[in-house]
Amino acid sequence: MGLSTLELAGREQSDTLLKHAESHSGAIKVRGKSMDHESEPLNGSSQHKTEREHEEDEEDSEPLEMSSTTKKYGYATAIAMVLITLYSIPTASSGKSVQYVWWCGWMTAVATGLGALPFYWIQDVNKYWLGICNGLAAGMMLAATGCLFYEAWFIPQHVEYAVSVGYRLFVGAFLGVLFIKFTKLYLEDYEDVKVCGLKGMDARKALLIMAVMTLHSVSEGIGVGVSFGGEGGVRRGHIVTLTMAIHNIPEGVAISLALVPRGLSVFFATLWCILSSIPQPIFAVPSFMFVEQSLPILPAGLGFAGGAMAYVAINELLPESLEDTKSLPSTISATSLAFMVFLTIQLVLSGNL
Repeated sequence: MGLSTLELAGREQSDTLLKHAESHSGAIKVRGKSMDHESEPLNGSSQHKTEREHEEDEEDSEPLEMSSTTKKYGYATAIAMVLITLYSIPTASSGKSVQYVWWCGWMTAVATGLGALPFYWIQDVNKYWLGICNGLAAGMMLAATGCLFYEAWFIPQHVEYAVSVGYRLFVGAFLGVLFIKFTKLYLEDYEDVKVCGLKGMDARKALLIMAVMTLHSVSEGIGVGVSFGGEGGVRRGHIVTLTMAIHNIPEGVAISLALVPRGLSVFFATLWCILSSIPQPIFAVPSFMFVEQSLPILPAGLGFAGGAMAYVAINELLPESLEDTKSLPSTISATSLAFMVFLTIQLVLSGNL
């Protein structure tokens, strides 16, 4: 009887311990399950956030669809350019006049648009060839910079000025670099910039390139006007105009190399090329009318354009070219080839080769 009582007591105690252990393990399981349920939304939300960021990155990398309003403005601009061309045709009796100088400057601007025409047949540029295009554009810009500095240094000065040509050239180049630097900082505050179907980084890069080429055109316009107003007269003006027009075609290629592979249509690239050279006829007329007053500031203007162009080529296009090609030899080869070809063209046109 005593043994059975002890056995019963032992069994009851073991059952109690077993139930306590089961309840404790169940609590652990329930707690672990609840913790798993609590952690699932966190993991899901982080995964959802990652997917959302990935989608945003893909949206930024894709070109923005051009709006109908932008297309209308583009077509209106093209029609206006055609009308200006027809209206500006000089008459036989115009001779060496303001209208004739405007016409010559306008023709040099229109020639820039020819540089975009090859891209009607060149399409579907992948990332590697986009890097090659950036390298080619950088090489052309660096060659143009060298030509600008050379022209500024050897501009004939009929009067001795207090400030030397070299000093004016240096100050102009320094101000050109500062201008592009501050323009870049200003554009970085506007991450949602949208321009003709481009947005974000591509739009900011396009605006920088346009700013550089437009500044470059100011000095070229002054050069055209001065050539007509100097001692050489119409003959020298014709030579400078023809040289400038041929020179502007590869400049249009350089602009298109930087814009078309980023998604800009060839039609709008052509308009941008011409618009970048609009300062040429605008500044050619007053330079022709006030040639003596224009000569002192011409070295500074050429230096300004050259400094701005060199900054964009070295700090923007070359690093991006290297990033896209992932090959230093490819970037150097593309840049060197474009530099030598563009420089050779300039030397041939100037008669130094």
